[in-house]
Amino acid sequence: MTAYAFVTLNITDPDKMAAYREVAGPALAKYDAKPLQVSPEAIWLDGEGDVPDVAVLLSFPDREAAKNWRNDPELAYVHQMRNDSGTCKILLL
Repeated sequence: MTAYAFVTLNITDPDKMAAYREVAGPALAKYDAKPLQVSPEAIWLDGEGDVPDVAVLLSFPDREAAKNWRNDPELAYVHQMRNDSGTCKILLL
């Protein structure tokens, strides 16, 4: 069953984020993941809280694919690049 991941990014180093974007697509493709929506203009419709610089909704074929993407040792450098660019949170739905 399709699984979704909600990603929030608060970018402190735009150059590192640009470098991450170069490798993010192939890393996601390895697990047949797709970005369904990428928004630098998220807003709260209800409630309050900090709005991230970028919000992303990813789709994966299933939860295992999402977990394997995040835990793949060959992709550790990709995840480190993302984390080095600022603050990132990923919630598997």
